[in-house]
Amino acid sequence: MRKETTAAAAAMLFLTIGVGSAAQKEDEKSAVLATVQQFFDTMTSRDVEGARRILMPEARMLSVRDQNGQSAVRTSAVEGYLKGLGEGKQTNRERMWDPDVRLHGGIASVWTPYDFWADGKFSHCGIDIFDLVKTPEGWRIAAVTYTVERTGCAPSPLGPLK
Repeated sequence: MRKETTAAAAAMLFLTIGVGSAAQKEDEKSAVLATVQQFFDTMTSRDVEGARRILMPEARMLSVRDQNGQSAVRTSAVEGYLKGLGEGKQTNRERMWDPDVRLHGGIASVWTPYDFWADGKFSHCGIDIFDLVKTPEGWRIAAVTYTVERTGCAPSPLGPLK
């Protein structure tokens, strides 16, 4: 009887640890997605300092678009992005849906479809890939890679921009 009780207690402990780990992982996924959403929000509000807080100083941004049937890759550093964010005049809004979040220790990635609107008009769609790292301040974006697709965009499940 004592062995059965000890085995049952050990099983409960392992289940509790497993549930705690699953809950912690979901909390981390939520924090990662909140960071990505905050990035989008700083883009809309043109909040340069807010963007600076969630982007690593060494972060890179890469866009891939079709140019005359060839992939054209553009790369920019954070300071170039922040300068454009502060100087821009149009209102940009980016929306994501169905994100796939991957976590391992202090790194995370998010792969998500998106649509992009400029001054309330549809501009393009594509896939965003965010690479994040966990710092003492929380999750920060280390790289953003995205496609720019102006044609063939499926309708967003979020509906038209409101």
